[in-house]
Amino acid sequence: MDNDKNNNDIDSVDKGSNGSGDKNSKEAKDKNDYEAVCYICRRPESKVGKMIRIPNNICICSDCMQKTFDTINNNGTPYMEMMGFPPNLMNLNNMQNEIPKSQKLKKKKPEEEKEKEDKILDVKNIPSPHIIKGQLDEYVIGQEHAKKVISVAVYNHYKRVMTNTMDDIEIEKSNMLMIGPTGSGKTYLVKTLARLLNVPLAITDATSLTEAGYIGDDVESVVSKLLAAADNEVEKAERGIIFIDEIDKIAKKKNTNNRDVSGESVQQGMLKLLEGSDIEVPVGASSKNAMVPMTTVNTRNILFICSGAFPELENIIKSRLNKQSSIGFSADLKDKYDNDLNLLQKVAVEDLREFGMIPEFIGRLPIIYALEGLTKDMLVKILKEPKNAILKQYQKLLRLDEVLLEFDEGALDAIAQKALEKKTGARALRAIIEEFMLDIMYEIPKDENIGKVIITRNYIEKKGVPYIEMRGTSQKTAVPMLEQKN
Repeated sequence: MDNDKNNNDIDSVDKGSNGSGDKNSKEAKDKNDYEAVCYICRRPESKVGKMIRIPNNICICSDCMQKTFDTINNNGTPYMEMMGFPPNLMNLNNMQNEIPKSQKLKKKKPEEEKEKEDKILDVKNIPSPHIIKGQLDEYVIGQEHAKKVISVAVYNHYKRVMTNTMDDIEIEKSNMLMIGPTGSGKTYLVKTLARLLNVPLAITDATSLTEAGYIGDDVESVVSKLLAAADNEVEKAERGIIFIDEIDKIAKKKNTNNRDVSGESVQQGMLKLLEGSDIEVPVGASSKNAMVPMTTVNTRNILFICSGAFPELENIIKSRLNKQSSIGFSADLKDKYDNDLNLLQKVAVEDLREFGMIPEFIGRLPIIYALEGLTKDMLVKILKEPKNAILKQYQKLLRLDEVLLEFDEGALDAIAQKALEKKTGARALRAIIEEFMLDIMYEIPKDENIGKVIITRNYIEKKGVPYIEMRGTSQKTAVPMLEQKN
């Protein structure tokens, strides 16, 4: 009996230790997922080899430790003091070596785990182009060619990453250059794609990029953002997608005597990224410095999508097309392309070169396509058809106050016409709606008897007022809102 009791006590102790140990084991496992980083040179363990661990969880690589001893032996100046170490090596408990999580690198997975991942990411499980395009159709109106191109490119990117080689024929990646007028949906197209994909996707601007050594972000910072999107897993980031917006802002500057650190130099620095090579990138930072860990990322399997509005490119295309006109009965008119909304779709490589993009950069973006200019009919559809259309957003806001919001066709047509005049694409729609919905959103909470608001064309054109319906009345007794306020 005593033995049984002792055994039960031991079991209860074991269970208690297991219950409290689950959390500790999980924390230890999470800790083991990340690489050790040298306290002095900030290089990870995968680059420098086995670390020397000293008290307070401080790791130092063998190179830095050897430098420390050499410096002490040669001239007596402690190298550790120069790098921020205390004079007394035994007083290490006062030091803080907590590396931010954004700068912790995950360890590379063994080959067995990689093979399991490859089996999960099977070619048969890749969404086909028509499925990707169908999902984009729910959010993006028009732009059929652009949606088709981006769907095929993403599908081929998946296949290329999963197969690597096919009968010893290496499949090259197809980086894209997307051109379109402002407000035509370039960024929105890729942001929508980001929600639909299961690969890490980083969206960044080219406006802040400068040559290495100057104020601004280094070229490698675009890959750092992808690494952060992949939870600092290098293998996951190496099969991701990078979208670089405002790519036209790094065009070569004309008539300048100063060094072009944010134009041609950035294009030259991006060549190795686009083509595919091993580059060292900072982890959790936008520029390289001594206190930031570095890691190597291979960009061979990273798909790059670049986009830009390219202002004044229409004039370059127009002048090229007008050179073909001649004198005579069959000559083209000089103003033939003045009102062509889709002039950007006639873009050629020579036009981009004249704009300021260097030939080597354009050559690494083999797929060049332009988005359509938005027409009045497309703007009307953008207002009401997408899943998160602007009108649906306002209808949902008023529905929370138990009020219905309706727009007649004339009102939608007037909003689209005003947006066309602003020449800022779909962005103008929200600005216009915000302006005329301000008074309505202000007045409706005052009266709980309001059941419906009807927006008319006259109200949009500032020739009349919106109409409201009180609860329990029909549409025939609708009263103008201004009269209701009085």
